[in-house]
Amino acid sequence: MANLNKVFLIGNLTRDPELRYVPSGTAVASFGLATNRTYTAASGEKKQEVCFVRIVVWGRTAEICGEYLSKGSPAFIEGRLQYRAWDSQNGEKRSTLEVRAERVQFLGRKEKTGEAQAGQGIPEEVENINLDSEIAEPNMDTGSKTNKRKDEVPF
Repeated sequence: MANLNKVFLIGNLTRDPELRYVPSGTAVASFGLATNRTYTAASGEKKQEVCFVRIVVWGRTAEICGEYLSKGSPAFIEGRLQYRAWDSQNGEKRSTLEVRAERVQFLGRKEKTGEAQAGQGIPEEVENINLDSEIAEPNMDTGSKTNKRKDEVPF
């Protein structure tokens, strides 16, 4: 059976991107994204459901997101689900499921009036940040980037 791990989200940032650098110098940004779904309840009442998703972006795209996105900015995110597990400082096991962004498209900028202005203030060359086929996973141990391509399936 084939596998697919692909996520498409459109929403608004819930906080400013947090930009940091791993020891190798690779940039990584994380931010929250809120998506809304409107539906009609059995009673006929219109309701809205909000889903909050953690987004993680690597490399130059992370730096650009840190520079041009802010809380309230609308964005289109294309990526994949990624599970991470770690031990906290207290020794507790922790885990999270997040979206590892492979493409980020800026849909506009939230103005003080509360209305999004498509493309305003964002240079044309960075409106659609696309890593497409050159998705490089940073190697946290050595800091080197790998772009492995496997032609054979191991099972």
